[in-house]
Amino acid sequence: MDEIKLTQFSHGGGCGCKIAPSILSELLSRAPAGIVPPALMVGTETADDAAVYRLNDEQAIVATTDFFTPIVDDPYDFGRIAATNAISDVYAMGAQPIMALAIVGMPLDKLPNEVIGRILEGGASVCRDAGIPIAGGHSIDVLEPIYGLVAMGVVHPSRVKRNSEARAGDVLILGKPLGVGILSAALKKGILDRAGYEEMLRHTTKLNTPGPRLAAMEAVHAVTDVTGFGIAGHLLEICRGSGLRARVRFDDLPVIESALAFARDGVATGASTRNWAGYGTDVAMSPDAPMWQQKLITDPQTSGGLLVSCAPSAAEAVLALFRDEGFDRAAVIGEFADGAAGVDVI
Repeated sequence: MDEIKLTQFSHGGGCGCKIAPSILSELLSRAPAGIVPPALMVGTETADDAAVYRLNDEQAIVATTDFFTPIVDDPYDFGRIAATNAISDVYAMGAQPIMALAIVGMPLDKLPNEVIGRILEGGASVCRDAGIPIAGGHSIDVLEPIYGLVAMGVVHPSRVKRNSEARAGDVLILGKPLGVGILSAALKKGILDRAGYEEMLRHTTKLNTPGPRLAAMEAVHAVTDVTGFGIAGHLLEICRGSGLRARVRFDDLPVIESALAFARDGVATGASTRNWAGYGTDVAMSPDAPMWQQKLITDPQTSGGLLVSCAPSAAEAVLALFRDEGFDRAAVIGEFADGAAGVDVI
């Protein structure tokens, strides 16, 4: 098992293997209009984190799916990261997870059963931490290793947190530091030391448990999680859905220290370039800003942090909530204002 390197089988790892934003928009535009029942509270209209279906006056079901190719070589760690990332979308809607289904695609002629088993064990360990069962799933024989979950949760209909209800004057809070994609690129280059790897694992396997508590706060208006499109891309989704403009103070962004050093040295993922090509026209940066700053705000985050839009009066309570849940790097990074949908990085 020690001789197996999972990343050698994948052309892109973690959320960095997402389809580029511009291509995804084109593909979705070609899809025919589907059925939209009155009970469907959240669908595809604002690129939100999960679908939400109202069951009754007290309950809504939240459903999402997320899977990807390996971001690390260790099979157990890969399973943990993929499962944490999938469940995050449930938390981002303000819901409490209730169960998961496994999505498994493996090159059976290349990976021993022991390796595949360790991937499944890693995913199951995270589900146990979240207090949910893996109640089923589906598996196929494919060319690249793929693992993830269908994750489901429940929430009161009045507490659903969409990505489209930010308000002018709201402050913007990020729950986890950025830089996971940069660390994954360093890992692939063989320049990430053990301490950097452990730091990467610490963030990518930390469940976004503040979600349900945030949902109970009326002053929290919008929530999403930062994943494959980077902080700029997922903030743009909030701006477009809410019809607002965001201002981000670059120096206030929490960043994993080792990732910051790698970024300054030019380490980045190919997905960062694709992200900028897909939405860079809606992101304003100083022409004097170094290229590494652009790479950082477009860096794909696997199992990234929650991005919260809340009233200024609630900012300290939101930060306290994050810290109470163990998110000590949560920080206020900017604010929203009226204006054309877009992001200004200052």
